[in-house]
Amino acid sequence: MKSINFVVLGDYGIAAELGKKGTSTDITIYDRKTVDVVYTWTTPNTFPDKIQPLMQAINMAEYAILNVSKLDKFLGEQIIALDMAGLANGFVLHSYEVDREKLKSLLKNTVAANYQFVDSVDQLKSEIAKLEPKAGQGAVLIPVDHAFDVKGVGSVILGVVKQGTVKVYDDLFIMPAKKSVLVKSIQMHDDSVDSSSSPARVGLAVKGVSAADISRGDVICAPDTVKVSSGAMQIKFEKSPFFKGELADNQMYMASIGLQIRPIKVKQTGEAMEIVAEKPFAYQSGQRCVLLKPDSAGIRIIGKGIL
Repeated sequence: MKSINFVVLGDYGIAAELGKKGTSTDITIYDRKTVDVVYTWTTPNTFPDKIQPLMQAINMAEYAILNVSKLDKFLGEQIIALDMAGLANGFVLHSYEVDREKLKSLLKNTVAANYQFVDSVDQLKSEIAKLEPKAGQGAVLIPVDHAFDVKGVGSVILGVVKQGTVKVYDDLFIMPAKKSVLVKSIQMHDDSVDSSSSPARVGLAVKGVSAADISRGDVICAPDTVKVSSGAMQIKFEKSPFFKGELADNQMYMASIGLQIRPIKVKQTGEAMEIVAEKPFAYQSGQRCVLLKPDSAGIRIIGKGIL
């Protein structure tokens, strides 16, 4: 069974036309199953009030859908977020009130400049049907987006298999806590399966950890798949031209790495930057790190770096 995952930005209403509403917290996940493909669409419900769900929803997807009903600073922030996260594939559609040339000028010099414009929801559905999954290679790695306890089942973890294949009875680890977990069962779109490969969205019943001890962004993975930060991390930092503030060594910021968003302090020397987090991150070499200032009155995305 193939899987394809989207983030829906701009006007979220289109998600209900594409799939059935499922898990809903500060992000909502819609899904639809055809004969051979499971599709999911994720929306960041509490954006623009909060920037964090926007970054997390984007990092859950391989494709973006930018549904534009108005041109404002929040649309600009979503475009910057897509660019900082490097989500290179997607679609753009807009209402009749939106000037396409002005919209294209907003997308210029970002990854979204290469997104395909479509003129209707029907055309979007037609183009979606042509897509192929973007599977990640390597040992299994699953960032957690939700976790809860189910009576008679135990701890259940929801997430997208970012790389590799997960199988029933796999002995894995949850990072950065470094706790071992046993996969008791796997579900895809409410169907029990013996294994699931990237980029499937899965529900895992696991043994060895309580849902209360799991946070969004924690990573279920094979041994030696991710690193855990200890002390300072070094990145080559690139500030966004749209962030007008200056970084200060004594201020608190947030770092977005995968689905993890944690408070940090920074120390910058030219292009190099040192990040010190209050709690450890689980990460892979070469992974993107996006810096945020959630209380900024303007654009809240500071810039990006590579770990």
